[in-house]
Amino acid sequence: MKAKNTVLTVTNAEEGATLQDYLALKLGLSKRGAKDLLDQRQVWVNRQCIWMARHALRGGDVVEAQAGTLAFSRQETPRHIRILSENDNYLFADKPCGVLSIGPGGMEDILRKQLANPELHAVHRLDRDTSGCMLFAKNDAALDAAISIFKTRRVKKLYEFVAAGRIENNPTTITAPIEGQPAKTTIRCLSRNEDATFGSARIETGRTHQIRIHLASIRHPVLGDRIHGLKKGADPRLLRVPRQMLHATEIELADPLGHGALRAHSPLPADFRRCLKMFRL
Repeated sequence: MKAKNTVLTVTNAEEGATLQDYLALKLGLSKRGAKDLLDQRQVWVNRQCIWMARHALRGGDVVEAQAGTLAFSRQETPRHIRILSENDNYLFADKPCGVLSIGPGGMEDILRKQLANPELHAVHRLDRDTSGCMLFAKNDAALDAAISIFKTRRVKKLYEFVAAGRIENNPTTITAPIEGQPAKTTIRCLSRNEDATFGSARIETGRTHQIRIHLASIRHPVLGDRIHGLKKGADPRLLRVPRQMLHATEIELADPLGHGALRAHSPLPADFRRCLKMFRL
């Protein structure tokens, strides 16, 4: 079913309402439904895409919402997770975007059922909208040993991203603390133009949202980032960015229970490649 656009004009009496509340009232949605519409980049205010639920409206603002069936479609739980590599104690899985790392319906839950192994545990986590390599331990001893390695920072992690604008310095290292803790991210540009940059990021610390926060700190946030990203966007291509453009490409660490190394590589998923093409990267 093709989505239809609804165009509304905010009255003076409605001034000050949050965008989420306004959409819920005018479109007959629950607040969760209104938030879904915003999260999926289906709302414009005065021809600018806005996805902040608490955005305060003014009298005379023109709000346009794509309120058709497609706007409310949710990410389906994948039926099968691709295994990138494994041995007797560990496996690397290819996490799709839109799937939690742990919890009901998350990666850990899906893989336990897929592999018939209730002892399987995620060694680390990726954000829901980040795709790519995840390491899992097949038993409790393997989990404890791997967590010890992660705590020593002897894990090599490579991510790829698409960020807003042209990042000039190449390479560049960002060392801004995060929540008072040291953090270090090294950025390399792989392709760039005035509108966007395709790059790679290596992190030496594992702070929550580290790459996203560090890129936002230099005014080049990850495209599609709903928390640290652009709050407004005049470029119509931003409406077509489906999620935060961040992908965990490679992980490598010493095998905690054996010899040699554990390593895996995850190729860029289709939505990421489409974003690169859209921004001519």
